[in-house]
Amino acid sequence: MSFSTRLKELRNARNLTQKEVAESAGMAPMAYQRYEYGTREPAFRQLIALADYFDVSLDYLVGRSDDPTRH
Repeated sequence: MSFSTRLKELRNARNLTQKEVAESAGMAPMAYQRYEYGTREPAFRQLIALADYFDVSLDYLVGRSDDPTRH
């Protein structure tokens, strides 16, 4: 699964808006929107912020694992 698909799936599972996630993760809503659309990839800090926000591992967030558990 791609990063953008996983990100959208996590957000939708929690019934959140893009703006809510962006603000909670400390980024601009437009930047977050571009991550979900797959037109931009996040920098390392934003990636960590999103994994922390959704409480999932980085591997899960970027599609390298189907196990969301943080180790």
